[in-house]
Amino acid sequence: MNLGLNGRTAIVCGASSGIGLGIAESLADEGANVTMFARRRDALERETERLGALAVRGDVTSPRDLEQLVERTLAAFGGIDILVNNSGGPPRTTARDADAEAVEAAVELLLLSVVRLTRLCLPHLERSGHGRVINITSSSVREPIDNLALSNTVRPGVVGWAKTLAREVGPQGITVNSVAPGRIDTERIREVYPDGPSEADLATIPLRRLGSPREIGDVVCFLASDQAKYVTGAVVPVDGGLTRCLL
Repeated sequence: MNLGLNGRTAIVCGASSGIGLGIAESLADEGANVTMFARRRDALERETERLGALAVRGDVTSPRDLEQLVERTLAAFGGIDILVNNSGGPPRTTARDADAEAVEAAVELLLLSVVRLTRLCLPHLERSGHGRVINITSSSVREPIDNLALSNTVRPGVVGWAKTLAREVGPQGITVNSVAPGRIDTERIREVYPDGPSEADLATIPLRRLGSPREIGDVVCFLASDQAKYVTGAVVPVDGGLTRCLL
C-alpha cells in the first residue's frame, strides 16, 4: 500500500535506538523527511546518516531543546506534518517505593515533554492540512504492569490529554492518537530478560514472541497517512494480544 507520506515531514523523538529508531526507519522508507531527535550523539549521527535524516541532538525534558528541534526542522524542510512523541521509560519501581521526586521526574519526562512539543508544533500541523500527532505510550495504559508504578501512573495521563486534544483540534483536520506497545525487542526489554525471554515468558503473549520496533513503526506510518484520517482519539495496542482488556 502506498501510504502517501512521500515528502511529508516528521519529527521523531527518542529516535537513535529502539522503538523510536524503528519508527524513523519506517517513515524514511515511505519517503518522509525525518528529523530524528535524541540525546546520544554517536548513535544519532550514525543512524541519521544511514537513513538520510536530519539529526537534532537534545533532551525532551529541556524546553529550549524542544524549541530548537522545531526551529531546525522548519529551517530544513519548511513545515511539520507529523509529530511522534516518544521517549525512554522511567525507572522501574513499586508504588510503595516511588517518592515524590521520582513521580515529578516521570511527569516531566512522559507528560510535560509531550505537552510542550505538541504545543510548539500545532500551528505548523494545522497549516499542513495533514497534521498528525502520535504518542508512543505503553501497554501499561491499558493494564498496569508490576514494578512499573511510574509508567502506570503517568502514561494514562498522556492518553487523557491526547483524547481531549483530539476533540479540540479535529475541526482543523489534525488527528491525535496513541500507540500502546507491549513487549518489544529493545534494550529496555533486555534489562527485564538479560538471558532472553523464556518459553513461560512468551506464553503470556498469544503470538508467542516479542514484537519488533519496525512493527511499531509500520503502525505509526498508517496512523500518519491519509488512509487513517478518520482515526483520532484512539489508543492502538501493538502487543501481540498481551493485554486482556476489551478496549
